Amino acid sequence: MKNKSTLLAFILATAASGTTSVWADDKPFSIAIHGGAGTITKAKLTPEQQQSYRDKLTEAVNAGYKVLEKGGDSLVAIQAAINVMENSPLFNAGVGAVYTYDGAHEMDASIMDGKTMNAGAVSGVKHIKNPIKLADAVMNNSPHVMLSGAGAEEFALTQGFTLVPANHFDTESRYKQLQDAKVKLRKAEFELKAKSPDYQASNTAPQIDYLDLDYKFGTVGAVALDKKGNLAAGTSTGGMTAKRFGRIGDSPVIGAGTYAENGVCAVSATGHGEYFIRYHVAGDICARVKYQHKSIIQAADEVINQRLITAGGTGGVIAIDQRGNIATPFNTEGMYRATRKNGEPADVMIWRDM
Repeated sequence: MKNKSTLLAFILATAASGTTSVWADDKPFSIAIHGGAGTITKAKLTPEQQQSYRDKLTEAVNAGYKVLEKGGDSLVAIQAAINVMENSPLFNAGVGAVYTYDGAHEMDASIMDGKTMNAGAVSGVKHIKNPIKLADAVMNNSPHVMLSGAGAEEFALTQGFTLVPANHFDTESRYKQLQDAKVKLRKAEFELKAKSPDYQASNTAPQIDYLDLDYKFGTVGAVALDKKGNLAAGTSTGGMTAKRFGRIGDSPVIGAGTYAENGVCAVSATGHGEYFIRYHVAGDICARVKYQHKSIIQAADEVINQRLITAGGTGGVIAIDQRGNIATPFNTEGMYRATRKNGEPADVMIWRDM
């Protein structure tokens, strides 16, 4: 009895002192990131390019992991990871953003807090170095969920953001991609006009379907579970190459490209945005987990490799559940991605087998 009394006294004393690090360290935490999906063939990437992507993905996932490892918040962790990718020309976000048809850059981003169900998003911003940070500011410092264009940048100034010049996002590789896309679009127009003499060349939306997947895809995102059990998701993109008329994809749309709910799951998507919006991809995955009690792996696979692909939609997601389990399904040739769980090294992948 004396030993039991001593043990009970120790437990009570420990609890009273707030020394709970032993139990906290056992809490699951993990993070997953993506850098876009598409026709990523091994033939298109030299060994040096492959290594560059792997190095940057490793840097990004580790940046978020370090936050979680120290007991930091999942919202802070996903932004740390996304910032690394936004600042790299390798990915279609931030400094690597693709060009619009008119030679500009229009970026979108969104973030969601699984604990509070608060969310913030921006679309069509042209002078924000890290759009995910502005999305976070919208979530925390405004009564709104989504702000767009000049209005979003006006709000940014009230929050102390420094606007960067438009050419901050210029890269030679993306500009070449735009020129290639225009050539393909003009060829498609010529063929359409040959078939239908009454056709009026206007570069309307359906013509985008003539572009390869590489012109449609390119997004970065992160999902995380922290030691407190809080889930978060964020997504950032430069959009679709040669897009026109202020086109907005799924990345800033809550429930389509980004979603998080504590106790359920967090999702960030990448792919042909129009399909992800119409099929409410991120929200659908979490709904299957919440209401049908499916595992995160099963739910994500069903949406990406069954429902979405049947409709003609292509792309992928990263998803994480309340226990830190991760799913990274995609129905394209490849998806840049990396994961890391507590106590394990980073796992970096591009194709299905590696």
